[in-house]
Amino acid sequence: MEENGTYRWTPPREKKTPNWKKIKRITTLAVVILAALVLISTCYYTVDDKQQAVVTTFGKVTDITDAGVHLKLPFGIQKVEKVDVNVYQKITLGYDPVGISGYTVDDRDSAMITGDYNIVNVDFFVEYKVSDPVQYLYSSNDPETILRNLVQSQVRNVVGSSTVDSVLTTGKENIQMQVKNLVSDILTQYDIGLALVDVKIQDAEPPTQEVIEAFKNVETAKQQAETVINDAKAYQNAQLPKAQAEADKLIQNAQYLKEKRINEATEQVAMFNAMYQEYALNPEVTRTRMYYEAISDILPGIKLYINTGNGSDVQMLLPLDSLIGSEEGVTK
Repeated sequence: MEENGTYRWTPPREKKTPNWKKIKRITTLAVVILAALVLISTCYYTVDDKQQAVVTTFGKVTDITDAGVHLKLPFGIQKVEKVDVNVYQKITLGYDPVGISGYTVDDRDSAMITGDYNIVNVDFFVEYKVSDPVQYLYSSNDPETILRNLVQSQVRNVVGSSTVDSVLTTGKENIQMQVKNLVSDILTQYDIGLALVDVKIQDAEPPTQEVIEAFKNVETAKQQAETVINDAKAYQNAQLPKAQAEADKLIQNAQYLKEKRINEATEQVAMFNAMYQEYALNPEVTRTRMYYEAISDILPGIKLYINTGNGSDVQMLLPLDSLIGSEEGVTK
């Protein structure tokens, strides 16, 4: 009805017919795009730098790929399994880590008997990595369990052939090396795709507190002994130079005395030879002079007179002070 009160007839609107062909084309295009996206997503895969991927075609291994983006056949024709190969993984024996710094003890794995029939609790930490991803995936159902059982067996074997002292104190490195070598050799034979990296004894202790204290005392005594030995070596190193210097001084003094004695002997030999030459020229005079000199040496301080007369007629040869060193004398 209009404002002036009259009515105007309006024809009914015609209903629009849906364009089914257009809808069908859009739906088909969407399905094709979705299928293409799904197809594309199944035609590639990515491998990070810590992994290797094993590619199988109809269930048979056909390729091993490293880090990067790779293509594969879709619809399950090719399948990809990724394996962490550049990551060190660990196994613990005798304890289970809890949280950041805690752990729980497992006596079933740690209790062992040594070669001298003592019981010890030994905790081991084992590091390993995947060396062959194909063997790791398809040669056994559970390679980690195989490795764990193998390490546990060889640990008991080596500890069982060692003494309790070596297990608790000085023989740990040797035990670790033996276990590592034995397990590595057997892994090579088993070929399960795992390689042993390291074996460490985390802790080794007797099962009772009394024995623990006894071994602590033994270890303390060994450390004290090493300290005493080191102090003795330090004292030795300090005294040896002094002793060497004193020995050198004595040797030099002895050498000096030796040279002095040789020179004195040489001088005496020269004097004797000179005297002998004089004696050969004038035997009587030389013999008399030697006699007077001997008397002067035997009777020091005596004044010597020489009697040259016969009977009561006494004559003296004077002076003879050059032959003696005293004013007192005796008449002969």
